[in-house]
Amino acid sequence: MPDFSSYLTSPFVLRATAAFFFVAMNASLSGVFANFRNSTFLVSGASHAALGGAALVIVLESRGSVFGVSPVFGAAVFAVLLSLAAGSARNRGSTAGSDTAIGVGFALSMALAVLLISLIPESASRVWGLLMGDVLLITNQDLVLLAFLTLCVATVFVVFWKQFLFVSFDLDGARAFGINADRFNYLLFALIGLSSALLVKAIGSILVFAMLSAPAATALLVSDSVRKTLWWSFAISFAAGILALVLSYFTALSVSAIAAFLVTTAYFSVRVWRFAFAR
Repeated sequence: MPDFSSYLTSPFVLRATAAFFFVAMNASLSGVFANFRNSTFLVSGASHAALGGAALVIVLESRGSVFGVSPVFGAAVFAVLLSLAAGSARNRGSTAGSDTAIGVGFALSMALAVLLISLIPESASRVWGLLMGDVLLITNQDLVLLAFLTLCVATVFVVFWKQFLFVSFDLDGARAFGINADRFNYLLFALIGLSSALLVKAIGSILVFAMLSAPAATALLVSDSVRKTLWWSFAISFAAGILALVLSYFTALSVSAIAAFLVTTAYFSVRVWRFAFAR
């Protein structure tokens, strides 16, 4: 085992650190707005839908049908399609319908992933790798793709910031004000789905929900403005990732699992503190 300083400066830890930075960016944008829209279940559904899409690309690649296509592309397509289906139900004012669409899409995608795994037993480890995730195995190519797509997501949020805030807190009011609220709601849901898909490679579809939703939920408990919520969400997510890298060296446990455990523990700790002392 390398000494601690060599571990921290090793290429795979440096790539993991950069990956956690972009994970934190997604948590502070898509994760926060998923909480604003009371649509955190969408993150879970989209990340598992992404697994089905990624598995499809892996199968097509193994059969020689496609070449040079990243599984992230298939993951993004499936996640965004599920998000748009949920957005369609939400635009009609049906939260229950939105949750149903997410749940059915979740089940369909997972069934497809398992079916496809049975067709390509020789490549099953690649699919299971996306299910569990390992940020220490991020390659330079993976990191560049994560960075590029995260910056695309951030750019769209910056450009349509006011519209997203309006539809998040008052969808009917946005319509009355003349904003094409349905279109921006679709776009917002698509961005949440895309962020969920982007993190599958690094975090694993099982843990994406924790890393996107928990920091934002914790930030909402300790913040009194949108700006502070974004910064707190980013800080909690990034700090958990860095601490997870350190703890993984001493415990030999999964970095992604430790990070997810830390962000969820932070949420429940703040909840308990507010219950016990904030009266």
